[in-house]
Amino acid sequence: MRHGRPTDEQLKKTFVAVLGDVLTGQGVRSCTGLDDSTDAALWAIAKAYPEVSLDLVDAARAAFAGQLDGSNAARWYEDLKRRFEAMESEAVPGAAGVPGADRAIGD
Repeated sequence: MRHGRPTDEQLKKTFVAVLGDVLTGQGVRSCTGLDDSTDAALWAIAKAYPEVSLDLVDAARAAFAGQLDGSNAARWYEDLKRRFEAMESEAVPGAAGVPGADRAIGD
């Protein structure tokens, strides 16, 4: 069992291994330490097998680069922040956090 976050070297080895798996028709392993964006790109390859395009492989490499440089996490955080702001702006004053508080009875 691994404790803590994997190092970039560990992540690189994992990515290469999982990319090799999906390029040979296998699925994506769970609990790899790869982020959601990288997993989604690898699953796209697995689903396309055996018709895997170079564009899909390039997209997986780009997603993994985004994991290493932190841009995937930054994009995820900004998206989450926008969602919370949207939820707050839709809420009725005094009813923050109450689902459906902005709707009239019977809606």
